[in-house]
Amino acid sequence: MSFVLQPVADPAAPLARRNPVAKLAAALLFTLPLLSTLDPLTPAIALAIELAALPFFGVRLSVLARRAWPLLIAALGLLATMVLFAADRGGRLLLDLGPFDITTGVLVSALGLILRLFAIAVPGVIVFATTDPTDLADSLVQNAKAPPRFAIGALAAFRLLPLLDQEWQMITLARRARGVDAGRNPVAASRLFISTAFALLVGALRRGGRLAVAMDARGFDSGIPRTYARRQIFTPADTALLIGATALSATALGISIALGFFRPIIG
Repeated sequence: MSFVLQPVADPAAPLARRNPVAKLAAALLFTLPLLSTLDPLTPAIALAIELAALPFFGVRLSVLARRAWPLLIAALGLLATMVLFAADRGGRLLLDLGPFDITTGVLVSALGLILRLFAIAVPGVIVFATTDPTDLADSLVQNAKAPPRFAIGALAAFRLLPLLDQEWQMITLARRARGVDAGRNPVAASRLFISTAFALLVGALRRGGRLAVAMDARGFDSGIPRTYARRQIFTPADTALLIGATALSATALGISIALGFFRPIIG
């Protein structure tokens, strides 16, 4: 378990300097149209656009790979699910596995889902790789008019995520010192994992309760308008980012429709 929450992009990059809410909204505007189709071409074009935009955000490909590696596990899970449970098994037969035949239709459907997973998740990875969590919380309150209670509470919870890594290691080492070790027994390892996760959950709930009381004691729920040390300004460049994200998303969808690959989810 490891959580890296600080921005890792080049802060001088042109798009990395944009308003946090503008980057978050641009990611949503770019990815929402991808939910309307099942074809693999639209997310493939969108993913190519996202990778081409990485230098403008100051994010290196190696950094993106380190932060997005869990998507590979999710992609393998999607592939296995489609092979086992896909309803459409049309197309040319590639591998005869009885009721779980692998056909070109199954692989095309799986490819469309996997590409869509990456195309939807990568913009979020880019946004959080280029945005300081405090700036995002301030921008949500100042520009998106989000409730301060929600924004500051979410920021506090976000800041505490790295402690889960330390708590997990501490619990594991403490149990190992007491002789509680699964060894090579997979059943014992599964039981020990569930027990450790439950202990981690209990500790997180207790820490969250103490933090809530401490924040209330410091006036975070007083209802008095707050001031902010970091002013977040929404500039014309941020508006241009939103327009550009919408235009690029429409372009990817338009190319898919023009080439006849568009497969709407509804209809």
